[in-house]
Amino acid sequence: MKKNVREVSIIIPCFNVEKYIEKCIKSLISQLNNYNFEIILVDDFSTDNTLEKITSISERFKNIIIINNSKNMGAGVCRNIGVKQAKYDYISFVDADDYVDKNFYDTMFNMVEKENSDIVICDINIIYEDTKIEQLFKSCNKEISKYNIINTPLAASPCNKIIKKKYLIKYPFAENIMNEDIASILSIIVNCDTVSYTTETRYNYIQHQSSVQNSRLSVKRLDVIKAIDLFMKRISKINNYDKYVDAVIFQQLICFIMYVPIKEKNYFKRAHFLHAYCKELKKLNINILKNKEFVFFLQDNSLKSKIYYKTVCELINLGFGYLASLCMSVCRIRTFLKQKHSVIKKNIDLDLLAKYCRKNQKLSSDKSISVVIPNYNYENFLLERIFSILNQNYKINELIILDDCSTDNSRKIINEIVEKLSPFMNISKDYNSENSGCVFKQWQRAFELCTSDYLWIAEADDYCNKKMLSSIMKVMRNDEDIKIGYVDTAFINTQGEIILKTIKPEIDIQKSGHWDRSYVSSGIDEIKKYSFLNCTIANVSSVVFKKENYDNEFKKVINYRQVGDYLFYVLVMSHGKITYIDKTYNYYRVHGNNVTSNTKKITHFKELQNVHKIINEKYPFNKEQKQLIEKRYKFLKKNWNLYEE
Repeated sequence: MKKNVREVSIIIPCFNVEKYIEKCIKSLISQLNNYNFEIILVDDFSTDNTLEKITSISERFKNIIIINNSKNMGAGVCRNIGVKQAKYDYISFVDADDYVDKNFYDTMFNMVEKENSDIVICDINIIYEDTKIEQLFKSCNKEISKYNIINTPLAASPCNKIIKKKYLIKYPFAENIMNEDIASILSIIVNCDTVSYTTETRYNYIQHQSSVQNSRLSVKRLDVIKAIDLFMKRISKINNYDKYVDAVIFQQLICFIMYVPIKEKNYFKRAHFLHAYCKELKKLNINILKNKEFVFFLQDNSLKSKIYYKTVCELINLGFGYLASLCMSVCRIRTFLKQKHSVIKKNIDLDLLAKYCRKNQKLSSDKSISVVIPNYNYENFLLERIFSILNQNYKINELIILDDCSTDNSRKIINEIVEKLSPFMNISKDYNSENSGCVFKQWQRAFELCTSDYLWIAEADDYCNKKMLSSIMKVMRNDEDIKIGYVDTAFINTQGEIILKTIKPEIDIQKSGHWDRSYVSSGIDEIKKYSFLNCTIANVSSVVFKKENYDNEFKKVINYRQVGDYLFYVLVMSHGKITYIDKTYNYYRVHGNNVTSNTKKITHFKELQNVHKIINEKYPFNKEQKQLIEKRYKFLKKNWNLYEE
């Protein structure tokens, strides 16, 4: 690389990616203004309009080269073609349906210039296309070393790296097989002089249900053994050869055996695959049970898991693929029998709501409660949500549905619900003429409309156990000084299946054990000991408020977009006591509409700093608290990639 000039060749294999390629290229172009660069698009005989799309893109953006394969040859061949075509010393690989962070190349080349790197590696952010849930994979979990980098699940990915071209020429991608990157990338990491790692940027990997790695078991999945065989030959003269091989065998072979075949429901398909797998595995002449990483892995598991994993791998090691498949089938049956199915009642309709409404109104209580449901475009969840409210073991005195100018069919459904239930209970609707753009305005409206002693703001996309209100009110009804009562929260998916059993580990970041039991506490003590650091109430749907005038509090939170709930809870706590019930009765629903974007993360961080400033003014932080807050800031910056901001 020329002095003071950053140069990079970016290689993108393309096959049927017309929907994604433009976003991918824009994420690259936007940050390469001060670079000498070229983007090499290798179309691998696409059968959709990919070639037309990239041709159009090349006419709008500079330095784009298109190579058109005459037949489909696979990612390994495409990357090797691109490397041979590349004119710059550093190569970057990007998959056409992915994209990179906006500081990706600056951060990577900062490491090159700082450490004279042969290869620079960053973390991978996996984004699941169907749910939009993100999962960050660290490319090095311990001290930075070649071994620790190799010993991670996604170490072989070429896309979260920039690599010197000379190593890609020496260790090209394997061709005409899956897992072609194992033979190339892992060999380069082991054989090169300088490997650098940064956590200050990320590669964003979009995970599709239809992707190759998510495909059903097929004979092509056996290619991983061929790729590892080639890797072993390429590092045969390296010191610590056995150590590197153990790490790769564990991450790429053993973990595959433990986690992938069991997903296949059909016993015979799985058995035939494992039988073929055993035959291929013998060619490597490796004893899985003696793999040091596997031994360490077993030590960290429970006795039942240890027996299962050891049994499966021993059967594979002995070549008994059919018995291994049988073992997996037994495990699948056992898991199914233990599995907790959806917490949501099925087949909910208006008649069922009316039935439970009449049932609820027969209950009696000495303290009245209003339930207000803020809604915006949650037509799919409204019936389920209202059922969970009417199913409570505590009487609902009034039910108010707010709609913040939804653009779906929410209002049609709300009108039908109100008409159906109005003969049996006090139910009403309140529609905004235009979208407020602020959830806290809806909260304030809830307090304004509430005519009861207590208020429950039950968000339209959440759900709850029928014991939630009775468990909270059992405590609050006997102590007028309690302003907030709440329960533990679990996370559910759109089908109502629990994906996180409790929010306590996320709330109790001090690891105090404070939420391991129910309690009543002074609100000020709660702030000083726990809520000074982070929001300790996960979800407003888990909360019952004592009805009071909080107009002054809402004036302080109304301009917040991300952490106004945190500030509001703290302000309300300061008025009296708080109670927590150690029962997971609230279910927060995770779906595409509650994804946190990078812009929201930046806003969240800045607002968090403002809330800490407000708390500090009223309850000054001591030295230990300040250290905990700074530690929290560093954690968020690192995990949210906010260094630049």
